[in-house]
Amino acid sequence: MSRRRLRPDELDLWQHVAKSADPLHKRPKPVERPEPTKPAFRQPEVKPQPLPAFDIGEMTPPHTQTHYFPKTTGQRLKAEPVRMDSKAFTRLKRGKLAPEARIDLHGMTLDQAHPALNRFIVTSHTRGMRLVLVITGKGAREDPYDPMPHRRGVLKRQVPMWMRQAPLSLMVLQVAEAHIRHGGAGAYYVYLRRER
Repeated sequence: MSRRRLRPDELDLWQHVAKSADPLHKRPKPVERPEPTKPAFRQPEVKPQPLPAFDIGEMTPPHTQTHYFPKTTGQRLKAEPVRMDSKAFTRLKRGKLAPEARIDLHGMTLDQAHPALNRFIVTSHTRGMRLVLVITGKGAREDPYDPMPHRRGVLKRQVPMWMRQAPLSLMVLQVAEAHIRHGGAGAYYVYLRRER
């Protein structure tokens, strides 16, 4: 629908009608509000304190403190709580207690060593033995020309973990690194629970 322009006589009529009409929604006249007064209290201006002299990076720790060196297996075993009699543990650490049986895992792969260790611990436990010796060795020496450094002694790291897993965890009371006369860092004392 196109819009057409009003003729002058129609425009006069429309203005006459518009003057006589009352609007539907009357808007109230705006009320003049007084301007808000400023509070009498003024906060004092705080002058910023000058910064003390400093060097960039002076609070950072020395470079050597940021490195995380993982603990060795021997250090982790020393940090574990003592679950056996403390006097017997002291004698054990001094090499005064003689192991009742021993197993040598030298030259075995993980697949060979794990079932052999399980068999040995279960058999020793059923025979009523309390202290056995597990010889793992210290591991092969590192190759100085190897581009990727790796930790020595796969069996040395795995044996304590196997002792914490079922079924051995039910029989093993304490694992500790052996005294030098029984193999030192290349062997572990395994103190077994009493058979019930």
